[in-house]
Formats: sequence, C-alpha cells, structure tokens
Amino acid sequence: MNLELRHLRVVCAIAETGSVTKAASTLGLAQPALTAQLQRIERTLGGPLFERDRRGARPTALGELVLARARVLLPAMKGLQDEAARLAGAGDAPRRYRFGGVNSPILGRLVHRLAAEQPQAQITTYASWSVDELAQLVAGGRLDYALTGVCGDSTPSADYGLSWREVAVDPVMVLLPETHALADRDEVSLADLRHEQWVAAPGDGCFGDCFAAACARAGFTPRKVYEADVRGCIDLVDAGEAVALCQATFRPVAGLVTRRLAGTPLRWRLMLGWHPESPAARMADLVLETALTSYTDSLAPHPAYLAWLLRNPSFGLRSTVPVVVDPRVRTA
Repeated sequence: MNLELRHLRVVCAIAETGSVTKAASTLGLAQPALTAQLQRIERTLGGPLFERDRRGARPTALGELVLARARVLLPAMKGLQDEAARLAGAGDAPRRYRFGGVNSPILGRLVHRLAAEQPQAQITTYASWSVDELAQLVAGGRLDYALTGVCGDSTPSADYGLSWREVAVDPVMVLLPETHALADRDEVSLADLRHEQWVAAPGDGCFGDCFAAACARAGFTPRKVYEADVRGCIDLVDAGEAVALCQATFRPVAGLVTRRLAGTPLRWRLMLGWHPESPAARMADLVLETALTSYTDSLAPHPAYLAWLLRNPSFGLRSTVPVVVDPRVRTA
C-alpha cells in the first residue's frame, strides 16, 4: 500500500482526539474500519504509531515523526488545492465528466441528461468488468465517477478512499426465451430452474458466490455456466441453450422475457462513487441527482416492475445517505 494524504489525516485525527473511537466519529467512519486502516498504515511504515490502552492512544516515537511531517504536508497541500481552485475558477461548473461503468443500466440515460443540461461539457465513458479497477482509476484521478453494482449487502472495497452512494436496489430477475415453459408466470422459483444451464457476463464482483449460495439454499448446484458478454448472453438465451440472471431494468428484447425470482433471493445495489478530495466531488450531488432521475427514466419500459415497486417500497430508489464501507469487506 502506498502512503497517501488521507492516511496522514487519519494519523492526525487519532493524535488530536487521543482515541481511535473518537477519531472514527470525527472522520465519519466505523471504528472497526478505522482500526483496520490504521493497521495497514502501520504495516506500510514499519511499526506502531500509537500506544493504545484504556486511557486512549498516545503517539510512539515513530508516530511523532509521522505527525511532524503530516502537520507540514497537509496544510501545504490544502493551500495548493485552494490556490489551484481559485486559478481554475472553482465557482464554475466543471466542463468534464469522466464515468466508468460496470454493466450499468442507467449510464446511457445519465450521459444523455448531463449532455442536454450542459451542452459544452466534455463527457467520456469507460467500461470495465472490474469494480476495483474503476475505483482505482477514480482514486488516481483518471476517472471522475464510478457507476457500479454490488450484490446483496456487499460494498465496494474501502482501499481506494471513495465516497459511495446507493442509487437503487433491485431484485435480480431471470431472462428466459418467451417459448420457455415457465415464461407465462409472473415469477419463477429458483428451484424450478435447477435443470437449466446458465450464462453470465464476466466480472470480479461477489455475484457468482451470491448466486451459488442462493442455489444451495434452493437445494441444488447450478449446472454448466457459460461466460459471455451481454450480446453473447442474449444470443445463448434466445437459442434456448441457457437462461440468464439479469437486472430488473434490462432493456426488453424481442423473443425474450424477464421474470422475477420468487422470494427475491438475489438483490443488486446500483452505486455511484467518487473521491471526496477530487474536483469532481463539487458536482457529486448534481451527478447523484441525475443518476436518481435516470433510474426513474429506466422504469418507463417496465410498467409491471414499476407496479411491483409500488407494492414493495424496500426496493427501488434509495436515499442519499452515505454508504459506510468497511475495509474488511471486499468484492472478491
């Protein structure tokens, strides 16, 4: 792990409050998350930075050295950022939006809305199957925002220091050919699909494990699972060779139908992330609001699902409360 300014802020916060617990509260983090981060910082620097007991946390000799440097570097960097912001005209709306996406159902609508509202803005997109890659690119300043999904209650890795907000939570559905024996049902039991072959898009998230666990709870192990891009998944389902899991707002395709899984055994959380110290953070609220509106737009072709959401308010659009990311939880 490379030492970053955010790590120095953590060390200073612990020293100023005299407690990891108080520092976590000041920084808006969970105490276990801050403890794990401190341990990674200490491993990087080669020794403990604090002596911790019931009376609190006191800097070691190594900790005093780090604090002395941090108290010079942090104000200097803040001054540099302030001067750069003034020179660049920080009060003006940014002219650039760089998005990274992982199979996002709303990226197109999000770009369309921003382009319509800000015709002079430069908007670019980057596709990756890896949530960690996108987070790393955002942390490194090569992207401004990551629009990704995670399964269940999982969260993206905390290693990159991003702020995350939930956009929506949807039940995962199954994609079937309209000639399938179960296609005439409103919802399908996962156990009824025990004899099917499956196809899935690639990715390094936890969804494969979530799917396997859901199948185990339904009493079976899934048969062969093909891997293909989205177009390949559609072709295999259309050919009757496999069925696929899909997002609830999957664009309708002639000859195919989406059906809910009974009991909603799988959930998909759509999330927007950015680095809190980047220039993009100034416009994060606007981008988040546009993402929420874009999700609402995506429901228009799905009246049956929209009606289901009205009966199931725990799904759909989320609040804008920050998502606490525990560094002990990773998307494998």
